Amino acid sequence: MATYQPKPEDKFTFGLWTVGNRGRDPFGCEIREAKTPAEIVYMLGEVGAYGVNFHDNDLIPIDATSGETEAIKGEFRKALKDTGLVVPMATTNLFYDPIFKDGAFTSNDPKVRAYALQKTMKAIDLGVEFGTGIFVLWGGREGTETDASKNPVDAIKRNREAINFLCDYALEKKYDLKFALEAKPNEPRGDIYNPTTGHMLAFIATLDHPEMVGVNPEVAHEHMAGINFMHSVAQAWEAGKLFHIDLNDQYPGRYDQDLRFGSRDLKAAFFLVKFLEDVGYAGSRHFDAHAYRTEDYDGVKDFARGCIRTYLMLKDKAKQWNADKEIQSLVSEINADDGAMNLFLGKYSAAKAAALKAQPFDRAAIASRGLKYERLDQLTIDLLLGSR
Repeated sequence: MATYQPKPEDKFTFGLWTVGNRGRDPFGCEIREAKTPAEIVYMLGEVGAYGVNFHDNDLIPIDATSGETEAIKGEFRKALKDTGLVVPMATTNLFYDPIFKDGAFTSNDPKVRAYALQKTMKAIDLGVEFGTGIFVLWGGREGTETDASKNPVDAIKRNREAINFLCDYALEKKYDLKFALEAKPNEPRGDIYNPTTGHMLAFIATLDHPEMVGVNPEVAHEHMAGINFMHSVAQAWEAGKLFHIDLNDQYPGRYDQDLRFGSRDLKAAFFLVKFLEDVGYAGSRHFDAHAYRTEDYDGVKDFARGCIRTYLMLKDKAKQWNADKEIQSLVSEINADDGAMNLFLGKYSAAKAAALKAQPFDRAAIASRGLKYERLDQLTIDLLLGSR
């Protein structure tokens, strides 16, 4: 009987803001007491996490004194040493403080844009101090409620200028660091720029150092827009840009719910896990989710263990799917290729184009073939529900 216990090589991580979430929502106050960053690290050690990630102000309050800062870092560093947890990713909070009410890098106010760069450089320094190699940028306020307020072309240029500046800063400091851009369609702004992973990939191609910049796609953010998340992840992977990933769950068309991984759309979660494992994704599996507001901290541990357990169970199911003789027979049949079209497909040549234009095709015969996708999908459901 599988126990589904995590191992360091699984690279399961949580943010300080995830298990440290106190249950506040727009209609109610916090229901769990605050935990220090060090206390959260010890809690993650209990549930078997590999690492912990943080925004700058998750670790160090925005107005902390130098003495307070050093004390917090000392406690945090000790907790990391005691538990063996690492810090694979860090980020900065450019959305909470009132100064960012109209954006950070895309703000109309140059003082805000300059402060955002200053804050991000300091956050990069903090992350590197604790060993991170990935720095995520989520532009939570980079958008509008009314298009009368901001020129979108100016916003694109300002955002590009900021990312270029930060890449040059990391290079000048000789940091071994990559940036991962995180997309979201809306919330907290009415509309957020670069709302999907595809938008981010197109934007990255325009940067001065595109080799330093990839994406951090999140399940909930793509599902909010009704997009197939695994397809976005596959596009990022194929482009060599899947630098990090945020795992959670989400009902389409709703506010950003950050549900426990696999708790809403189990089949989508299965194909996501299967994709990551099949291609050999070697980065962190970061759970950017939080427990229900109904829970105390024992319930938060249940939530964290549940994220890990579900991923490991789906990883096991993916191995079963790949080894299932009937499923693989169908997959082989569906993808059968007798080589007859090799003359026409692949890289273009004039001779190939001429031969293809002259080739007759029996459209009716080709179209009449049943593809057996219904059977394949039901076999997948049978496997997921334990009937195979």
